Amino acid sequence: MEESVKTDVLIIGAGPTGLSLACQLIRYGVDFVMIEKNESITPDSKAIGVQARTLEIYDQLGLAQRAIDQGSIGTKALLLTDGKIRGEIDFTNIGRGSSPFPFVLILEQSKNEKLLYEYLQNHKKEVQWKTELEHFSQTEAGVTAKIKNGNNGQSQTIEAKYLVGCDGPKSLVRHVLGLPFEGSTFERMFYVADAKIDWSFSHDALHICLSTNSFVIFFPLKGERRYRIVGVFPQEFTKDEGEVLYEEIEGRVKNVSKLKMNIHDVEWFSTYKVHTRHASKFSEGRCFLAGDAAHIHSPAGAQGMNTGIQDAYNLAWKLALAIKEGFTHNLLDTYSAERLENAKHLLKTTDRVFEFGAGPEWYLIFLRMKVLPKVAKFLLSLKAVKNYVFPLISEIGIKYPLSELSRHDGDRNFKVKAGDRMPYFMIEGKSVYDKLSQPKFHLLLFSNSTLESQTLKSELGGQFEAIIDLSSLPLSGEVVKSFGANIPFCVLLRPDNHIGFISAEIKPDVLKNYFDRFIRNT
Repeated sequence: MEESVKTDVLIIGAGPTGLSLACQLIRYGVDFVMIEKNESITPDSKAIGVQARTLEIYDQLGLAQRAIDQGSIGTKALLLTDGKIRGEIDFTNIGRGSSPFPFVLILEQSKNEKLLYEYLQNHKKEVQWKTELEHFSQTEAGVTAKIKNGNNGQSQTIEAKYLVGCDGPKSLVRHVLGLPFEGSTFERMFYVADAKIDWSFSHDALHICLSTNSFVIFFPLKGERRYRIVGVFPQEFTKDEGEVLYEEIEGRVKNVSKLKMNIHDVEWFSTYKVHTRHASKFSEGRCFLAGDAAHIHSPAGAQGMNTGIQDAYNLAWKLALAIKEGFTHNLLDTYSAERLENAKHLLKTTDRVFEFGAGPEWYLIFLRMKVLPKVAKFLLSLKAVKNYVFPLISEIGIKYPLSELSRHDGDRNFKVKAGDRMPYFMIEGKSVYDKLSQPKFHLLLFSNSTLESQTLKSELGGQFEAIIDLSSLPLSGEVVKSFGANIPFCVLLRPDNHIGFISAEIKPDVLKNYFDRFIRNT
């Protein structure tokens, strides 16, 4: 007799996005079943950039320091043309004061997946490996899916309240939902390889080799002389993916870089064409898309893996409140609205970066070959440039100002607005994020008087206690600097630490109106 299992959430795919979603659901005490057609986490390095926002998410799981210990921090980049160093960029202070992790961590996807998978196992959860989704259907009440185990060929029926497709760019979930995946494909072919390199350069920098019609970048990996090599073939290169021999890649690397080197101990290499696409929406009924199933783009800026992890971070708390607290589907609708808008912006940004790095137009060639190496160091030393570049690359600058969850009634006189990520600063000698680790909404009351806090707690009573953590914090100089206001005020943070509202009115009605108006059943 066919086995049937009931659960809260069925997760399809155990890559970084699916594993991250599972880890977040564990934090919220939400049950799930997770399947993956492969037999284990990826053995290949694949994505390698871990951004500050991802490390902030990892920190809530207790994984940030472990990730840092296993990776390497990018401190500088050397810009080369014709085999000679033409410029240098110092990344040391690029994100200081903006995040507890003011850097880009270089850590292979395989190691990220291992950290997340170990978190699952440590919490007595497991992935059903070598198991595929056969088909599914949904009603207003839930989702019914049939899965098949590749080891024994047995089928199983899963009855879930929700289904999340984290099953990659060829997503079966997206296909069954009938959601368009429109966009374009770059005609240029990328190549990637992990190997050891013997050369005259030190192992503490990125090496970016620019040319008139291509580029090749060397990222230092953990381990002696280990590098990730990323580049692109010229437009006239016509071979298909899978037909390219490693020798052609190495030849191209040496031709573009014009450097003397010995590449050896190649661990892994691949070629691929870049697609830039996103689904028309990220949800349909009780089914959701996340990560590459929802959007794919150029690898420029090391955004892909990080964006999938942020998708999971955004979705998990909304699923948890719908399942455990009976919040309406209006809350779940904000997932697609928020993350689709972010994906559209990301695709445009990464496309522009790629065009600058390899575009054939004469003015782009002139800018990257002659201008960029000379001015890059100076530009990145400017505070205004750093304040633009780091939030963009690190993903701490993602905001949701137009979201139904962002109420702007009271934020007019504040520098920070509803929808923004909670600014990072030190308070009472510690990171303000240390106070935001519980998987709840956070109501932060900034005042130098304890009266407001005591009054608010008394007036609220036990209302919202299950979903809101209330903290009273001093109105310090750092707070005034970050928010641009020196009067007592309160901030409601969503569980993903984006701001729901800011208000100088410290009254229970402000809080009640927020939940009644936007997300709570009445």
